[in-house]
Amino acid sequence: MKNVFFIYIFLFAFAVQAQIKHTVAKGETVYQIAKKYQVTPFDIYRLNPDAKNGVQENTTLLIPKAGSNASGITHKVAPKETLFGIAKKYNVSVSDIEKWNKEALKEGLKIDQEIYVSKPYASSKPIIQKEVKPDVKVLDVVEEEKVKTTISTFSHTVVAQETKYGIATKYGLSVEELEKLNPQIAEGLKVGEILKIKTTQEKKVSVVGKGQYEVQPKETIFSLSKKLNVSQEDLLDLNPELKNGLKEGMVLNVPSRRIIRDTILSIKPKVDLLKTVDKTKQKELVLFLPFNINKIENDSLKTKAEHLKTNKFLNLTLDFYAGALKAVDSAKVLGLPVNVKIYDVESSKYSSNVTSIISKNDFSNVDAVIGPFQNSHAESVAQLLSKYNIPVISPLSKEKGLALPNLYYAIPSEEKLKANLFAYFKQKEGNVVAIISTKKNASRDYLKANYPETKHAIFNDKGALDMVYFKSQLVKGKPNFVILEIEKAGTILSITNALKSLQKEYDIQLVVFEVYDALNFEEIPIKNLTALKMMYPSANKIIETPEEFIFAKEFKKDNNIAPNAAAVKGFDVTFDTILRICQEEGFVDSVSKHKTEYVGNSFDYSNENGANNNNGCYLLYYDSDLTIKQAQ
Repeated sequence: MKNVFFIYIFLFAFAVQAQIKHTVAKGETVYQIAKKYQVTPFDIYRLNPDAKNGVQENTTLLIPKAGSNASGITHKVAPKETLFGIAKKYNVSVSDIEKWNKEALKEGLKIDQEIYVSKPYASSKPIIQKEVKPDVKVLDVVEEEKVKTTISTFSHTVVAQETKYGIATKYGLSVEELEKLNPQIAEGLKVGEILKIKTTQEKKVSVVGKGQYEVQPKETIFSLSKKLNVSQEDLLDLNPELKNGLKEGMVLNVPSRRIIRDTILSIKPKVDLLKTVDKTKQKELVLFLPFNINKIENDSLKTKAEHLKTNKFLNLTLDFYAGALKAVDSAKVLGLPVNVKIYDVESSKYSSNVTSIISKNDFSNVDAVIGPFQNSHAESVAQLLSKYNIPVISPLSKEKGLALPNLYYAIPSEEKLKANLFAYFKQKEGNVVAIISTKKNASRDYLKANYPETKHAIFNDKGALDMVYFKSQLVKGKPNFVILEIEKAGTILSITNALKSLQKEYDIQLVVFEVYDALNFEEIPIKNLTALKMMYPSANKIIETPEEFIFAKEFKKDNNIAPNAAAVKGFDVTFDTILRICQEEGFVDSVSKHKTEYVGNSFDYSNENGANNNNGCYLLYYDSDLTIKQAQ
């Protein structure tokens, strides 16, 4: 017994030595602290259970030392994940992940496998692939298919020169269906008349592998959705009794894998929310903008003028702010009852003062929050305000992090942009060939994993494109979409010249995932790109309507400069949010029903695996008249 006591004392002493005490700084989050010490948030929660509810300034946390109970950050592979997607999520390269997981990845990436996504410490053992025992007890393995139907009802106000056919087509209805919903229009339409519109969205779903899970103490629907890798919507679908609340000991049905096969009919109408605003109730909007005024004023090395010249992030903030102000002014002119508060977020990559701002101010009556810009800080705001169910819009971050029910990502993800591109290829019944540099392994892996029908060109021993093989991949009588990802301007020039010459025999259009720097080198004539009608996906559209040109003119009049993309984004995000909180149904119901479009951006939010993402994106191309146009 005495020996056991000494062993216990030794282990306790070792555990204490293997921990670091950290005092929480102003605005810090668990995620930021975990990154600082190269551990995971779960390591911190394990030693500090109360931290799950958020951390306060000057709180002391126990942090495990690197190499003690943590061996580097790990990631559990979810269905359909690729090395490319995981690498992007953790901001590392595919080659690094492969280097850190040589043994584990010998047989490729597998579902539920744990891999390192940060460099393992010297004392770490390599992860050896082993059988993973899931928390879910699988009772049987069957495949079920069902059709989930969602019906949305809303109104449409008839404007001058509209026809029944035009309205029906806009909402994916037949004229007969429109007349059935609105018998009064059988004899014709009247300007100002309000019509009833009903759309149906159906999804064909396969649930592969059914299991059951017993609810543990203190678990919530949100925590279960994260733990079981299932959306809250899926849990409610399979367990209708959850509508009455979650209770300890409940046995829930859960899918081990869920596949959305296709959307049979998915119509979300693009509407003008200005026509349906409710001006009877005062609304509160908050903007968190990273001006960092205190840092600038206390900077003894640079003047304010020098900051304006050199600080790109400050200029981005000011451009967005100018656009947002224009939206607020427009709302005032229109008589919308919105009170706007703007807070200066003092932020860096790993810290901000958002926790302090929220703790010192009353947010209980706020209808929506826009910002901050950095996604980790937007996540912190959403978590802190979740108790009020306040929608938080992340306006500029391309990074997609936590799937929080009240966090809305205004920038479409790169995956969504690419999906829009491939949907266009499918619509045109096109043949897709990718010319990917040997150094762009991540892009090649992404295409093979997500779009296996894509053909891949090859290079010869000298690094030149194998034109004989490439030509054999083209198809006559069909549009050939050629995806190009090459980093050298000289190679781009030779390939675009070759593609131009092949246009005599084949219908070829050049495609890039983004307009990267190499395409702008002087060696590459713009006529090559316009002749090939180079296409790319974009979150922003081109200003082309009279109303959009009026906005640009008025903005320049107020600011002595034409609006750039950040200014347009500031206007569109702010104006869209104002109009949605001024709907009788509120922001949340509005985004679930309506798609909107403004000067340069579209907002078509949908909930995917628990995350609220914007699907509003465009396909643009270089036309022969040297302008950029939108693909139809």
